[in-house]
Amino acid sequence: MPVYKLDDNQISFPLPTLAREDGLLAIGGTLSTERLILAYSNGIFPWYNEGDPILWWCPKERYIIRPENIHVSHSMKKFMKKYDVKVELNRDFSHTMHRCREKREATEEGTWITTDMEKAYAELAGKGLALSVEAYIDGQLAGGLYGVNLGKCFFGESMYSDLENGSKLALIGLAQILTENGYLMIDCQFHTDHLESMGGEPISYKDYMELVKKGTKHNGGT
Repeated sequence: MPVYKLDDNQISFPLPTLAREDGLLAIGGTLSTERLILAYSNGIFPWYNEGDPILWWCPKERYIIRPENIHVSHSMKKFMKKYDVKVELNRDFSHTMHRCREKREATEEGTWITTDMEKAYAELAGKGLALSVEAYIDGQLAGGLYGVNLGKCFFGESMYSDLENGSKLALIGLAQILTENGYLMIDCQFHTDHLESMGGEPISYKDYMELVKKGTKHNGGT
């Protein structure tokens, strides 16, 4: 199946169902706010290495957490009772995203969070279309996460921990806030054992898009 080349000036994507089996749909284009909104509204996201052309992905099977189904283990409940835990939104979006980048750069897999991505998502955050979550333990910044925020859907991008359970606390706090505000899902993109332990579940692209359309009131067109 071909990979589609995007026009830098025309804000459009091929049908998401035309993605390859590995999820790769298109190459090129820009990270403009308009293109990113269109992408996430159709289950498409950018994922590529620094210095490479932008690659756009739309996996056929998705992984989500329904905020009301977040799983808090017994050991985590004990941890949260033992320490003074607080969660904030948008304390410093750019710092949180950059910390996620630094943490991933230190791993064997490296990072897909490029300099251009940092700029583009900061612009989204400035327009209320992306947000960061920061967790504190006894007043000390412990970890955080960030993602795209459209309607009643949150599209998670990356998370980090500087202290024990930092990212878990950020995810739990986010899920509680989203539940209180009637959100339908936290998009996790891909399965990991960690996300599964937190209440994640696999769903088809079709079911995923039904949640996206309901949450964003988007007509699904490309």
